Amino acid sequence: MQKVTVQYLPDYTYSQLLTTGSHAFVADEPKNAGGDDLGPSPYELLLWALGSCTAMTLLMYARRKGWDLAECSVHLTHDRVHAEDCEDSETGIGRVEVINRDISLRGKLTDEQKERLLEIAGRCPVHRTITGNPKVVDTIIVGE
Repeated sequence: MQKVTVQYLPDYTYSQLLTTGSHAFVADEPKNAGGDDLGPSPYELLLWALGSCTAMTLLMYARRKGWDLAECSVHLTHDRVHAEDCEDSETGIGRVEVINRDISLRGKLTDEQKERLLEIAGRCPVHRTITGNPKVVDTIIVGE
């Protein structure tokens, strides 16, 4: 089980210290959202998680198959679009969350290999988590 801790940095507006094992990172809101811009926003962290998982998954798969995939880069954007603007909208009303993921590959790959890697990208663990129906279980712990 993965465990991370997120703690408020009291000298700042929204800044959070993110820790797990031997790693630490700071997340924040940008200045135009009232933050101090000390680190990436929560949505940037989400996109980083998806992008890094995608790249690692594709590299692992290609190496296991012995394919010539020398490099994989993933470029992501997140937006909210009006549902009527989105062809994938089920309701046609409101807003839809859209993550665009552009995957750049370098290597000598056949069209079939590229198509298979695109399929595998949809199976990376973070992609499966955010497109699935994860259950978030909340508890409140009050300290003084």
